[in-house]
Amino acid sequence: MNFLAHIYLSGNNDLMKIGNFMADGIRGKEHFNMETDIKNGVILHREIDTFTDSHRIYLESKHRLSKKYDHYSGVIMDILYDHFLAKNWQKYSDETLENYADNFYKLLVNNTNLLTVRTKNLLPYMIDQNWLVSYSTIAGIEKILFQMDYRTKHRVNMHEAIVELQQYYNEFEEEFTRFFEELKEYCIDFSNANGFNKNNFDENIELFAD
Repeated sequence: MNFLAHIYLSGNNDLMKIGNFMADGIRGKEHFNMETDIKNGVILHREIDTFTDSHRIYLESKHRLSKKYDHYSGVIMDILYDHFLAKNWQKYSDETLENYADNFYKLLVNNTNLLTVRTKNLLPYMIDQNWLVSYSTIAGIEKILFQMDYRTKHRVNMHEAIVELQQYYNEFEEEFTRFFEELKEYCIDFSNANGFNKNNFDENIELFAD
């Protein structure tokens, strides 16, 4: 899963959102010295990644990209799944995606002292290009994939995955919907078992369950 899903799955806990969002840039045990909720966000992020990478539905989606994009098929798939979350946001939240994204950007800006250097560096670009909202359109996804191509020196031309997205759009969307329901339930169980402010988390996730 990409940024939007990780933030959403952190529930209503702001520090967990920050930790979950920053987690890809945090190596090893670096998070052990961070505030408890930020540390928990990093732990949850890694648990989400482990669950996702081995899930049969996600692997079914990813398989359509594997032959052409090889190692980068997972990177692309995470972004495509965020597209379906953004596109269908009204199913998962009673707050508009625009407001949700704006509030998250403000959260980061107001807590820059808690951010990693990597996060501080990407924050201006994220806000300026409104990444979280841009996920909701195919044009926005294509732009993000172009940016990924630039950062990976155009090794596999990830932006071309828009062709597969359009070709298998209904299949991808149906798979995402089924997968995300299972992922939400898994996050609830994991967070409850580990005492991750379960009341806040359950309130957010269960409120928007179908």
